[in-house]
Amino acid sequence: MLLGVIADDFTGASDIANTIAKGGGGSPGLACVQFLGVPDRPAPAACEAGVVALKSRSIPAGEAVAQSLAALDWLLAQGCRQIVFKYCSTFDSTPEGNIGPVGEALADRLGVKGVVACPAFPGAGRTIYQGHLFVGDRLLNQSGLENHPLNPMTDADIRRWLRRQTKAEVGLASWPAAVAKGAAALRAALDAAAARGETLVIVDAISDSDLMTIGDAVDGAPLLTGGSGIALGLARNFIRAGLAKGGAGAFHPVTGPEAILAGSCSRATLGQIAEHARSHPVHNIDVAAVMAGQVTAATLAGFIRANQGRAPLIYSSQGPDQVAAVQARHGREAVAQALDALFAATARDLVAGGIRRLVVAGGETSGAVVSALGLDALAIGPEIDPGVPALASTAGPPLALALKSGNFGAPDFFAKALAVMEGRT
Repeated sequence: MLLGVIADDFTGASDIANTIAKGGGGSPGLACVQFLGVPDRPAPAACEAGVVALKSRSIPAGEAVAQSLAALDWLLAQGCRQIVFKYCSTFDSTPEGNIGPVGEALADRLGVKGVVACPAFPGAGRTIYQGHLFVGDRLLNQSGLENHPLNPMTDADIRRWLRRQTKAEVGLASWPAAVAKGAAALRAALDAAAARGETLVIVDAISDSDLMTIGDAVDGAPLLTGGSGIALGLARNFIRAGLAKGGAGAFHPVTGPEAILAGSCSRATLGQIAEHARSHPVHNIDVAAVMAGQVTAATLAGFIRANQGRAPLIYSSQGPDQVAAVQARHGREAVAQALDALFAATARDLVAGGIRRLVVAGGETSGAVVSALGLDALAIGPEIDPGVPALASTAGPPLALALKSGNFGAPDFFAKALAVMEGRT
């Protein structure tokens, strides 16, 4: 294994695995496997890139650091020459969050400074200019992410936001001063930041060509951090050096009964639910009833089975005002834990009963579901929408998955995902 990734949630892990497997800049991707948690055995011999998916985005920082360092140790033991710490392209974290502590802990373990921090993903509308993160044409804190139920993003200046989480100063390699001038200029800017003692450096990117420039600049760098876009130019470095052959993974289409579970409250997911409801059966989970113990996994699984073959969808997704009201009554963490447990139990029931295609929307929901299913590795399949590939289990009964970050995907994502899983486009 040459390239190792530590991802702070399960949807983000499949997102960057998709980027690595596709490649960029005219180069093929690397043979990539997504591991669910830190494996307890060596990686497959054919694996050129491994993505370790953790559920560490919203847990206490100390726990996130410990899990990430354990993943780092395993990846280094597999022979990885470069490590990527992957977080959300909308920088989801609180001022007490984990991006800074984990990034600095990995850098300290590897003995490096001047480490790239770039969540940009232009293909999904996430760009950075002068250290400010945009979602489409809106600053991050005006994009709807300021209403995120777990990690409300109230400042678009991610250098300032990250500095609240770090011990060392945070640098900036801006587009005009460094990135636009090419890889050598960017490399010099990162070296200068390291000389000043800056461990993490926000790097601007407004297009995929900027991500390729970053890829050239970090050729041989032990560590970089960012969203999935940061991996766009990495595969070609290893292939150009003759270290990797690249090629397709071991994904095979899966047919069979289907289900869709949605726990995200993002604008994109709410729109996708509304679109899906136009021609498919959907069931809205009453969150207040969940908190009162009046909703069971058996009831939800029963709805799916009663509507088999019609792409049935179950969702707890609500608008910002509804989310705020239920959190005020029951507590944010209590609501999140109850819904995660409900979705996890429902997924176990469904898969045990023969569901073979499962779409999950929301990072926390995806983490809960995949953990409950006891899977340990996933093969990377075709891209459904930017940042979201089809996935397939590598052992046991055939099971295809799509793990969608809340903000990703076209309006018709759910129906499209089920089609791609069974080999239809």
